[in-house]
Amino acid sequence: MGQMLLSSLSIFLLLVYCIHQLWTRRDQNSMVLVGVFLVCASVETFDLLAILFPSALPVWKRGALISESLLPFAFYLFSLIFYRREALKTLSKFQVVILVVALAFVPVAVFLPFESFFYSPDFMTEKVLFLGQAGYLYFIGIVSYLVFSLVQLERTYRALSKLDRWRVKFELVGIGALLAMLVVYYSQGLLYRSINMNLLPVRSVAILVGVGMMIFSRLQRGDARSVSISREMAFRSVVVLMVGVYFLGLGLIGEGMRYWGDSSQRSFLIVLAFVGGIALVVILLSETLRRKMKVFIHKNFYTQKYDYRSQWLAFTNKLSVARNEEDLQEGILSFFMEAFAAQGATLFLFDTEGGVYRNFAGAGNSVADRVFEKENALIHYLVEEKKVFYPCEKNPPGEVMTENGAFLERNGVSFIVPMQLEEPLEGFVVLGRQINGGETPTYEDFDLMKMLARQAISTLLSFKLSIQLATARELAAIGKVSTFMLHDLKNLVSGLALVSENARSYLDEPEFQKDMLEMLESTVVKMNGMILRLKNLEEKAALSLEVCDLREIVSEGVRATRSGSIAFNGEPVFARVDPIEIHKVVLNLTLNALEAVTDPAAVSVEVGRGALAFFRVSDKGCGMSEEFIRERLFKPFETTKKNGFGIGLYQCKNIVEAHGGRIEVESGLGQGTAFTVLLPLAGEGG
Repeated sequence: MGQMLLSSLSIFLLLVYCIHQLWTRRDQNSMVLVGVFLVCASVETFDLLAILFPSALPVWKRGALISESLLPFAFYLFSLIFYRREALKTLSKFQVVILVVALAFVPVAVFLPFESFFYSPDFMTEKVLFLGQAGYLYFIGIVSYLVFSLVQLERTYRALSKLDRWRVKFELVGIGALLAMLVVYYSQGLLYRSINMNLLPVRSVAILVGVGMMIFSRLQRGDARSVSISREMAFRSVVVLMVGVYFLGLGLIGEGMRYWGDSSQRSFLIVLAFVGGIALVVILLSETLRRKMKVFIHKNFYTQKYDYRSQWLAFTNKLSVARNEEDLQEGILSFFMEAFAAQGATLFLFDTEGGVYRNFAGAGNSVADRVFEKENALIHYLVEEKKVFYPCEKNPPGEVMTENGAFLERNGVSFIVPMQLEEPLEGFVVLGRQINGGETPTYEDFDLMKMLARQAISTLLSFKLSIQLATARELAAIGKVSTFMLHDLKNLVSGLALVSENARSYLDEPEFQKDMLEMLESTVVKMNGMILRLKNLEEKAALSLEVCDLREIVSEGVRATRSGSIAFNGEPVFARVDPIEIHKVVLNLTLNALEAVTDPAAVSVEVGRGALAFFRVSDKGCGMSEEFIRERLFKPFETTKKNGFGIGLYQCKNIVEAHGGRIEVESGLGQGTAFTVLLPLAGEGG
């Protein structure tokens, strides 16, 4: 009674789910799933009838056998298309063959005699069917297909994103639970050469749970996006399949050992397992076999040989960790060797000094040192054809082989990949012997080589440009410092020129002599300071702050111009400043004012205090526009003077701001200019 209830519920739930899918959905995934569930409902129905009416066992089990013969095809097809993009259109020849072979179960179940499958002396009481030889092989095949289907579904799950995994988790677990239960149910045939139909209630419960989880998943979480299985995942699945076949083989051999003598079977099985395990490890670690296996997967499972996204990400990741140019070159060569299964690789780059292509780096079994002239036939071929040179093609270029044949043969060169962005050939990669010598390259190999070569040379050139840019920045920094020094020297020379000019008229006067000596001593001190700073260019200049009378510093700067016509007034104001640097500011602003006027009397200097200490340099010259003040006045190397450097006011601004002050400008075209320097009072700055 319990079996009838469970089987009836499971059959009803399967049919309800199928009707719902046919009513609401018409996609290929749902249609194949409907077929799977109809086959399961048919198997469950015939097995239930066999339990209820054992007198007609051959009739009901024949129906169950025919229904079970559809399980391999239905489940394997479903596992191939489960949430995969246009799966039916992209099935490989190998997959189609496996599907067609799965249909061979149907004629076997229809035409072979019932007695070759089952015999049951006491089925009415034991509910156990013993298997004949045909039945034993039949259920081994069914279990194998069910296991293959589980592997396919596991691959699909791994390829899904985290969000999609969450969406289909219950659906995948449901169908997986149903598959697993069927594997357990039919694996009795392998272990005990019998089918125990007392386990039907367990199978019915598995159907109820599995279909219930799938209904919950579809109603509550929706569908996942379609996925494609990566080549790396396919390769790993093949490896897992090989290991599974190995253990399955051990199990079958163990079953066969029943017919051997007890004394020798255990030792033989242990030796066979050990030797087989060693052989399997050696095979899986063989790079040649791995390469052949990947080629086989490409030919039979995929329309494209390479997963370009994975190759691109792996290549950029390898290049991004390079710390210097040597690491970068080594990373490029090692990736080429891995991607194309070469035993060695050599990088040739154009040497601008020698005008030749020279060996810059090598990895693995790299080629011997060799220099290629620009006139070499190989270089002409790479430049003109812009494609990979393959020495083993049917009709290689005669001129290239004549000139370089010995080199190519001696080093076992398999490919020469040009590296160029535009017209000039920057270099090329020479790949050595291939690990799998029997592999024939396709256009995909050549396309990937060219793509990697473009990325490689782009990265190499960018790296070189970054080094050149860093060098240029260092030279620019030195040039900037030199320009500041030249500007300071120019101001000092201006002061010395005034002394020299006035010396012709006033050299005999004691007061002039005294002023001249002071001027010379001050110039020497300043020039020594400049020399000291040149010795410490890498260190940031530091202000030597002290409390000073701003009036005295400004007065000294005005006197340094040797122009007695400048109007000067002010009161003592104490500020915390670097007197040498502020002296530069005073001298620069005053000389600029003198150059802006024809009469020195049109220049005035004032010192005072308010909230801040200040000094102001004013002139009645031509003045400046607001636009010039806003956009150009304090920018470096911007000047309106014929022989100016354009850094005087830029230097002044930097010095004043370093003190925590600021410069204010008042000017107008034809109205003159006033520069006001505001500095913290003593005790307020630091």
